[in-house]
Amino acid sequence: MAQQALPERGARLGRPMGAAAAQRTVHGVVLLLPEGEPNGTRRPSRLTAAAALPLARRLVRAGREEGLAGHVVHYRRRGWNGAAADPASDATWAVEEVVRRYGDVPVCLAGHGMGGRAALRAAGHPAVTSVVALAPWLPAPDEVPEPEPVKQLVGRQVLIAHGTNDERSDPELSYRLAERAKKANRDVCRFEVHTDGHGLHQHRAEVQALAVDFLLGSLFHSGFSRPVADALAAPPPLGLRMPLASGFGANLRR
Repeated sequence: MAQQALPERGARLGRPMGAAAAQRTVHGVVLLLPEGEPNGTRRPSRLTAAAALPLARRLVRAGREEGLAGHVVHYRRRGWNGAAADPASDATWAVEEVVRRYGDVPVCLAGHGMGGRAALRAAGHPAVTSVVALAPWLPAPDEVPEPEPVKQLVGRQVLIAHGTNDERSDPELSYRLAERAKKANRDVCRFEVHTDGHGLHQHRAEVQALAVDFLLGSLFHSGFSRPVADALAAPPPLGLRMPLASGFGANLRR
């Protein structure tokens, strides 16, 4: 007798952090979208989601007093898988689940690599207020039939940060996307992390401080630091090639 295939497990939210874990009223949610691969239908390794935890913890710790909750999204499959865009679909499901659990609260999608692309792609959900895309993995124009969409970013505040020495995700591709997005939405900025690679390990403290500053300012209207405010206000290319200063965040009130 032939064995029946096991049903595919759906996407899920990781255990709650921040206000939700403390059973406090949730006033905003950040969803962390992990890295992935171009193709692959197997479930992601647990290590993939674990790699998103340090940033998740940093963000929810910074937003504790504001009522910030956080979850790492666990994808159904490890790959983007072409037109299926599986992580983007999982991100959209995750936002719907946030609305079901917490009601009408603003949501920030924060992703790295493939997760950065998923965050940008899923930003059109009405509950999404802002996007943080770190070293987003984007296809070259000759690899896809149509350019990466940007209309879904209208009305959202968008931060992209990319290492200039990234050999896995071409930083010029994120610049081009940011340039197209800026034409449709002025609330787009992009920071360049000089000499850093795809993992943004060399300047991890500065990148996390940048993400904190942007998340709190966009979700809770607490204002942005001067560099972020300047990047949002500056026309291209200045606001899209803003250098992330060494030591960023050391003297911020947060």
